[in-house]
Amino acid sequence: MIGKIIGALVGREIDRRDGEGGAKGAVLGIAAVSVMRRLGPLGLLAGGAYVAKKAYDRRKGGRTAG
Repeated sequence: MIGKIIGALVGREIDRRDGEGGAKGAVLGIAAVSVMRRLGPLGLLAGGAYVAKKAYDRRKGGRTAG
């Protein structure tokens, strides 16, 4: 279940990067989940770290701009 949540968050981050429709992010999120499952706990850690880094950068960027 955690893998599905991380996959959805990764898909959302990918979709935000290009700003087009959500289908591309959803498909890449599903692909990310399958890759993370094959890598085991290390894959979940890498996916979670990617999402956390993007969220941290977005939050940090919002503070300096305002």
